[in-house]
Amino acid sequence: MNLFERQEAVRRRSRRLVWLFAAAVLGVVLAVDAVAWLLFVGVFGQPGATAPVLVATTVLTLLLIAGASLYRSLGLRQGGAAVAQALGGTLVPADTQDANLRRLRNVVEEMAIAAGMPMPRVFVLEREAGINAFAAGFTPADAAVAVTRGALDRLNRSELQAVVAHEFGHIVNGDIRLNLRLVGWLFGILVVGIAGRELLKASHGSDRKALPLLLLALALILIGAVGLLFARLIKAGISRQREYLADASAVQYTRDPDALVGAFCKIGGCPQGGRLEQPEAEEVSHMLFEDGIGFSRWMATHPPLLDRIRALRPGFRPAQWEEVLARRGLPPPSGLEEDHALGLAGPPPLPPEEAALPVAAPALAAGVGQWREGDVERARAVAAAIPEVLDRAARDREEAVLLLYGLLISARPAVRERQCFELKARSSEAVVGQARDYAERLAGLHAALRLPLAMIALSTVKQRPRAELEAIADLCFALSHADGGVDFLHYGLAQLLRNELAESATPGEAWRRPRLKLSQVEAEVALLLSVMAQAGHAAPAEAQRAFLAGLQAVLPQSAARYQPPVGGLALLDEAWPRLDALLPKGKLMLVEALVAAALHDGRLTVAEGELLRIVCAILHAPLPAALCPGRRD
Repeated sequence: MNLFERQEAVRRRSRRLVWLFAAAVLGVVLAVDAVAWLLFVGVFGQPGATAPVLVATTVLTLLLIAGASLYRSLGLRQGGAAVAQALGGTLVPADTQDANLRRLRNVVEEMAIAAGMPMPRVFVLEREAGINAFAAGFTPADAAVAVTRGALDRLNRSELQAVVAHEFGHIVNGDIRLNLRLVGWLFGILVVGIAGRELLKASHGSDRKALPLLLLALALILIGAVGLLFARLIKAGISRQREYLADASAVQYTRDPDALVGAFCKIGGCPQGGRLEQPEAEEVSHMLFEDGIGFSRWMATHPPLLDRIRALRPGFRPAQWEEVLARRGLPPPSGLEEDHALGLAGPPPLPPEEAALPVAAPALAAGVGQWREGDVERARAVAAAIPEVLDRAARDREEAVLLLYGLLISARPAVRERQCFELKARSSEAVVGQARDYAERLAGLHAALRLPLAMIALSTVKQRPRAELEAIADLCFALSHADGGVDFLHYGLAQLLRNELAESATPGEAWRRPRLKLSQVEAEVALLLSVMAQAGHAAPAEAQRAFLAGLQAVLPQSAARYQPPVGGLALLDEAWPRLDALLPKGKLMLVEALVAAALHDGRLTVAEGELLRIVCAILHAPLPAALCPGRRD
């Protein structure tokens, strides 16, 4: 199952959720109507008023549920960071010197680099001793990954990496948006019980006139309890199978099932297990790595730990699980001490820049959103190879913005001067000087490091207020359009940064439902392939052959010609949203075409691979770190 098929499966579950939610709402409304009917007929003895009362009750109940769902959903529109903070999460600074926090950020950064994804914000739930984690957000651009203090202290690096990989599986598959929808919608059902409790407080007293109000309050509390049961059943039905898929994704990413099994065993051997103490844990239980509440069987949002272990290691025996449970009385392990004992601290070296990786176009395109053997190791090599001065800048709140501008400044003197003019007009002379200084430092940077460095800096910049994010996004756009001579690499990087900043500023508005067929975007496909072919080949004849190789893979019957834009790349501005709106099958074919164009000569250089990764990231089709060539054994 490829990325787009997995995302379509999430959309199907989302549609099923709509029907389940509608059924639950109907049940609650009918129950409230029944209470109203009993009150007016049995208590007040006014059967003639039943019809208008039932209409009014139905409308009021629907308004209450809809209003509560909307209110809760609006509260989540700030994205994954808001959810993590609501659960007591503390943001892990990009420049932290704490060994445990640095290890966590390194793991998340490596995973993001390996997946070709934006760097999520990283949080720690400091007051939670249980071993757990979750990912939240509307899109990868506003995603947040949070782990408990128990997980941070007790898991070694491989186990922590497996847990983070599990959460990345949820991000890549699109589960995180469905999770937030679930929180908002189910709150509307739960609010009926809350209304009952408030009525009960208001009905206290000896006045007999308060008796109907008391009965109504008790009935609403009972209905609320049934609504809570509905909510738990819906969450359990939606969540359980996704956990098996995310576990499988984690093993696919890390190629180390024993690490995930080790994490499960430590949860089983931990006195707190995966339990969260926060009152909001019930609301987000379906998001967690492991059940944080303690429900079992048909109420559980997660499969039993033993079942999840057996899915990874079929030979795991019940006696071994009993040994795991017996560890609960022993002193807790230290993850950092295990790292040193196992020698898990050192990353591999970065391969030479001139290396090239021969790959097949269909196989590479099929890897969208999926990792292969060695991807995480390559990502560690990339992260370790970033020069220290640039790494520090990417993690500094002020310097990260200047570094992003430096990444977008062209090496061509005429283009650079025009970009600096635009930068000065929108900021200051000091900003221009610092951005140019970073551009000079970046001039000799390994081609495989530019995109990862940009993503790390971007994660730091995203902590700024919405108005600042919008201003930075506009400046990125201006730098990429300052002169018709801006090359495709700088233009594409600027477009990607602009998209990520925009989605981070307004996470609730970032979702696009695929709706276009390839036949509807033929002109846009031809334009993108022409630009890609031109960017990768200095000779027009070679570029034309690359274009035709790509066109044959996506629109074999098309009569489109190789026609790169003469006056600059601005024509692509209107093409991106339409290409991003392709149906899953069409987008997969487009990625195959882009790969075919890059590989028409049978070789993929580092520069071509990184440009391909940038273009696919703009289309929300992340390519893995396998495009960063590594040593072949």
